[in-house]
This record gives sequence, C-alpha cells and structure tokens, in this order.
Amino acid sequence: MAKTFGAESTADEVLEGIDLSGKRVLVTGVSAGLGVETARSLVAHGATAVGTARDLAKARRALAQAGNPPVDLVEADLASLSSVRKAASELLARAKPFDVIIANAGVMACPQGKTQDGFETQFGTNHLGHFVFVNRLVPLLNPGARIVTLSSAGHQLSDVDLEDPNFEHTPYQAFTAYGRSKTANILYAVALDSRLKGRGVRATSLHPGGIQTELGRHLTPELIEQMRARVSRGASSPAAAFRFKTVPQGSATSVWAGFVALADAVGGRYCEDCHVCEVNDDATSRAGVRSYALDLAHANDLWRKSEELVGERFAL
Repeated sequence: MAKTFGAESTADEVLEGIDLSGKRVLVTGVSAGLGVETARSLVAHGATAVGTARDLAKARRALAQAGNPPVDLVEADLASLSSVRKAASELLARAKPFDVIIANAGVMACPQGKTQDGFETQFGTNHLGHFVFVNRLVPLLNPGARIVTLSSAGHQLSDVDLEDPNFEHTPYQAFTAYGRSKTANILYAVALDSRLKGRGVRATSLHPGGIQTELGRHLTPELIEQMRARVSRGASSPAAAFRFKTVPQGSATSVWAGFVALADAVGGRYCEDCHVCEVNDDATSRAGVRSYALDLAHANDLWRKSEELVGERFAL
C-alpha cells in the first residue's frame, strides 16, 4: 500500500526508502530556507544537485550550516534576465541533463521596486526570471522529467493583470503583487505542462505551506497577523487554523511532486501538503486552488505576454 503524506510530513519522510542515485536535480534559490533543505534532502537520498543563487557566498554558508551537502552552485539572479541567460547558457554548455527542475526561489510582499529589466519586482523575479531560465533549459530535460514550480496559497489574493503587469496604472499593494506573481507561477506550470507532456515531461505547481524563512523578511507583525486571520477564517475547524510549518515540512511537497507522486496526477495541477488540490472559488476559503490559475487559455495568454515582455519566443 502506498504511503500517504500530509502537512506534517518532512522531505526526508517523503523520500524514505527511495534511491535517487543517477537522478540530477536543479533547485533555484539554495542560499536559504526551503531551497537549502530541498537540495540537502535530495542529495541525502542519492541525487546529484545543482543549485542557483544570486549570492554564492551566502549559499555556501547556508549549505555549510546544513551539513555541507555537495551542491554544484551556479550564480543566477532572477531579477536580471542577463544573469538568468548567462546561467542557462553555462548549464547548456555543460550538456548534462536534468531529471527534475524545482523552481523554488522567490521574493514576497516586498516594497514597490523594479528588476534590472524594469519589471515589477515580484512578477519579474518570481515569474519572468523563471520563465526565461526554465524555458531555456528544456533541451536538457530527460524523458520523464518534471518541472516543479513553487507558488503559494497567496495566489488566491489576485489573478494576473495582463494589461498592467508592472503596476504602471494600478496603485501598488505588496500582497496584491505577490498574489499576481504566484498565480503566474501556477499558470506557467499549466502552459508548460501542455507544451511538454507529449514528450513525457510534466510540470506542476505547489504551495509549500507557511514557513518562517527569509522569504518573509518584509513582513511586519501586522501583516503576519492579517495572514493568520485570513487563513483561519477559511479553516474547517479551530484545530485546522493556521500554523507555521518547519522548513523540513515545507520542503516535503516539492520532493513529493518531483519524485513520489504519479506524473499524470500532478501534471498541470496545483498541490499542497503532498496532495493535489481541488478547484475552490469560494473567496472566503483558503482551501484549494482558484480556477483562474488553472485555465489553459489564460495560461497561454500569460505565456504570450511573458514572451513579449522578455523579448524572447519559446517554441517548446
């Protein structure tokens, strides 16, 4: 009988008894939190890991604190398309294939700003940086490979705005911008899955859970309390109210979606707590995934807009 996992499962528990020898994995954002733990757990179970980070010295320190797992580091700043393209070119030149890409890196609820290319910081970093990076690496994917994109329950805060992606005509709100970027992460996985599943490569997205990591460095106590109140409103019972996960628990769904779940079950879907979520458009509920985030036509519209913004077409 297959094991079942949930909100309290850790990455090591999900991977227990699984030998990942011969598997090569790319994890973005291995300088803190989930990226470090995800890479560590995969290496501990036999995988070869490549990790990207904007600050390699910081990544080395973080990995040292995690027991020095052998992770091959590549410099990549997702807020700079020139940096992203340089990193992708470096990996393509090595010509070593990947079995799983975990698009883990991101920023959350930061003050209004722009990436090096002039995009709103959260949309530009969380979505467009990964859009260019991952798309360029598709030729390196082995048959049966998977792409796992970390989104968030924050996608429920806002759909993408294809008419004003950079808040040029809309008053900026940090969590609205975050919600847009996280919806974009899901839509990207939907569009990517539709393009690649014919060759046996699947893409999925997920919410890792609420974890106290550097991702929340811009959160004030007031914002954190607002998050707790919103999530608890949608809970089925007081016992189900919001609780932070540990970093090992937060990493579990990433490795589950990448290596344990059935490919056909997670492909083009959105996951949380090591299971596939159902569509739920109840605005008062935190459960599930909003339908606008899984709409393929909408995803294709975002794909075309993203190509227009980055000035690059991807005929995958």
